[in-house]
Amino acid sequence: MAFALLDQIRSIFDGDPGVRKVADDPVLSAELLMLFRMILADGSVSESEMVAFRRICKEAFGIAETSIDSVIEYLNEFGYETNGSQAIALFRDLDIERRRQLARHMAEIAKADSQLAESEVRLLRRTLDLLDISPVDVVKPGG
Repeated sequence: MAFALLDQIRSIFDGDPGVRKVADDPVLSAELLMLFRMILADGSVSESEMVAFRRICKEAFGIAETSIDSVIEYLNEFGYETNGSQAIALFRDLDIERRRQLARHMAEIAKADSQLAESEVRLLRRTLDLLDISPVDVVKPGG
């Protein structure tokens, strides 16, 4: 209890730790932006897509649940500075497994609402092409 209070007080003075983590890591910022673009690809934000996004933030990137809303706000405020091509460019130099992870996360969000819109398919297909990843790598863990 006391530690949680100390964390809250520290975050007031230091800023949110999740936002700091995202702001200090351009690749993580780019990945979250791409995931957010996938959420918006079909023109609506479903609760199931947001649940998937939050779970990915927590499980894959270690962003605390209490920070996720602030991270989303940060992405909304500063994400306009990075377009999709710039975000993808950050991934081209990364190892294949990290690129596959991005593709899997994007596919997971696209499928979260049980409706795969054509716009989501196009975004995922284009991303796979730019990352030089086979669609098989997205559905087959470990590629």
